[in-house]
Amino acid sequence: MKTVKNGILKLILALLVAAGCIYIGIEALPTIKLGLDLNGGVSITYQSVNPNPTQEQMSDAIYKLQLKAQDYSTEAEVYQEGSDKIDIDIPGVSDANKILEELGEPGNLYFVEGNLVWPIATASVASSSEASLGENVSTASNIASSILGGNVNVEGANIYQNPDGSITIGGDAQEGATLLQSNETQYDYTQKPSFDDSQIVLSGNDVISAKGGMYTDNNGQIVYAVDLVFSEEGKSKFAEATTRNLGQIIYILYNGEVVSAPTVQAEIVDGRAQITGMESLETAERLASTIRIGALPIELAELRSNVVGAKLGQDAISSSLKAGLIGLIIVCIFMILIYRLPGVASGISLFIYVGLMLFLLQAFSVTLTLPGIAGIILSIGMAVDANVVIFARIKEELGIGKNVKSAVSDGFNKALSAILDGNITTLIAAAVLFIRGTGSIKGFATTLALGIALSMFTAIFVTKFILKAFVDMRLENTILYGVSKEKEAKPFVSIRKFTYAISIVVIAAGLATIIMNVSTGKTAFNYGIDFAGGAQTTLTFDEELDNDQVNKDIVPLFEQVINEGVQTQTVKGTNEVIIKSRDLTLEEREKLYELISSPSIAKHTLMEDSEIQVENISGAVSSQMRADAIIAVILASIFMLIYIWFRFKDIRFASSAVIALLHDCLVTISFYAIFRWTVDSNFIACMLTIVGYSINATIIIFDRIRENLSKMRGTLLDKIINTSITQTFSRSINTSLTTFIMVLMIYLLGVTNIKMFALPLMIGIVAGAYSSIFITGPLWYDMKRNKNTDKEVNQFRKQNKKDDVDVIKESIKQERQNKKNK
Repeated sequence: MKTVKNGILKLILALLVAAGCIYIGIEALPTIKLGLDLNGGVSITYQSVNPNPTQEQMSDAIYKLQLKAQDYSTEAEVYQEGSDKIDIDIPGVSDANKILEELGEPGNLYFVEGNLVWPIATASVASSSEASLGENVSTASNIASSILGGNVNVEGANIYQNPDGSITIGGDAQEGATLLQSNETQYDYTQKPSFDDSQIVLSGNDVISAKGGMYTDNNGQIVYAVDLVFSEEGKSKFAEATTRNLGQIIYILYNGEVVSAPTVQAEIVDGRAQITGMESLETAERLASTIRIGALPIELAELRSNVVGAKLGQDAISSSLKAGLIGLIIVCIFMILIYRLPGVASGISLFIYVGLMLFLLQAFSVTLTLPGIAGIILSIGMAVDANVVIFARIKEELGIGKNVKSAVSDGFNKALSAILDGNITTLIAAAVLFIRGTGSIKGFATTLALGIALSMFTAIFVTKFILKAFVDMRLENTILYGVSKEKEAKPFVSIRKFTYAISIVVIAAGLATIIMNVSTGKTAFNYGIDFAGGAQTTLTFDEELDNDQVNKDIVPLFEQVINEGVQTQTVKGTNEVIIKSRDLTLEEREKLYELISSPSIAKHTLMEDSEIQVENISGAVSSQMRADAIIAVILASIFMLIYIWFRFKDIRFASSAVIALLHDCLVTISFYAIFRWTVDSNFIACMLTIVGYSINATIIIFDRIRENLSKMRGTLLDKIINTSITQTFSRSINTSLTTFIMVLMIYLLGVTNIKMFALPLMIGIVAGAYSSIFITGPLWYDMKRNKNTDKEVNQFRKQNKKDDVDVIKESIKQERQNKKNK
């Protein structure tokens, strides 16, 4: 009786925790940072001071500004406008002046050796025929600290006033110079120091990255520093500079002002340097940020700044949240129907998962975009995955005659290795994507890592806690849990040539479509604005419109001229509306102006004498960002391969898993090519989601193969694989189905943009389920088997109708010996 009461108390506690998590999630929801598509932000336009920048300079500047803008949000967008302007859109902020102040004016960055010379305002100076620091160390330190902002310790250095009244810091005493007295001299610190071009060691072009950080030194003390990485050319220059300036200062100047003056402690020949002595982490990050913004190939000046509205209306958020809620309810019902009482436990865990996920998004300041909302909805489906693995194991344990209490305990224990391997593999991918990725890739990696870690917690601890509560409540009838009997193994291996062929045909069709597109003058894919750029059209109306009005009344007019999706933004506090689309021809511009200007068609009136302003813009996803994404995915695949190899002690497991990932991506890409789906920033999110999701199903099957290799010793390899896939078949289908349901809800209820994210994702989910069942196991079999022996074994088995491998091998050995004796 006491046990029953404990069970009831545990269940009540779980329900209270679920209610609390939902409450916390709802409270956190309004404070989550939203992206440009959902909430708008600040848009800043810079123009090149040089009237004729090269395209290479502009592209390099865009990429480096993207890294800088990521300090505010991983979803920030940076793109080129016209030939000499760069736009930066930063979501989730509304104070343009503050952003401008913190972002800084992009300018020139130089590393300078030797003496710097500052002018002075007035001075009364003590004479000295031979200048020496001597008794005035503290005076020199005070002067240098004022000039350099406290970034340098000048003890042991020399500070002189030159005959022309200027100041020299460092170097040997000059003939006729006089030592300065700080209490008698007034300095004009607003002026910039002067130096010769010959003193420049490096420029901003030589800096690849600058990151502020916190470290522990050899004495266990916390130090703050900036880590610098130089290009190959910069590496050579800096090695020479540090060699000849050992023990001397190399100044870092930004727009002519000293921002740091580190002393060279050693020769640096590997292209990596560290500036230490920062007073705080904030100081280190500020200096790193300044170096990054200064490492531009061109000097830029602010042209304009605006607070812009959301690209999508409120309908986008409400419809996505509605899709998520309906999908969550359907998944819970599905789990209860399939797994009965354990399904109830998973439903409670899912609500806890959702509440905690919303809270963590707010706590980690993750910028949430529309694909991000879709990603969270998708993660609900993925969170079911671990529960499905556990529940399938429990049903198997009940099927071999165990009682419910033992089945629950053993089911969790046996499922643990598969859950850990699958999720750790995905976490490795998320870590690599976060470290190596840029922009939305970092945001995706953060959301993915949070989702995976949280799903493991809720499945391993919360679901287990609830199921034990049910057991304590004496709910131990096997009818409440379901029983899984041993099923006859299906011939997955023997049909592998057919299943391989299906995949090859689909991928080949995609490749053929790409070739045909290119040969007929089209682009390989239907690249959207984010990739290919397009036109930015600015309209000024006689009233301020909100984004829902724009989507309802203005966008349809554009779609009469352009039969492809457009992106819209309003400029808050003004009557301007910005619409981004593919490039417009002259005829299209004229037709568009006619539609918008016509009182009988347009519902809103353009301001009198207003013209349609059109500027060409580059894609927000630069070629460098695309390269970063590809490199990040390749590295993630390599590290996943290494982990699977380590865990399964067989590189063939790892290589077949990675091939399956490649298969899933190629199948999805083929659909993009064949149906000309728009390739935009959602494309990257879709591909990354497939990579993160597909590996789980494969790991589950491999884990079962590994287990059966030990349990079924003496059984033929193909039978072991067939048995393993059959045993995990329902799990693979159910997991894919729950995830598919969530994405289907997004597709059915979402706005146009989110539909074009959900549609290819559904293809990826189907491809992932297909490859895990029909490709990975048979592919591992083909890699592992000995073809000659395999042929003899199959022939003997067919003739004698026996499956015991030891018996077969012994019989084959005996037949060979008999032939040899004859």
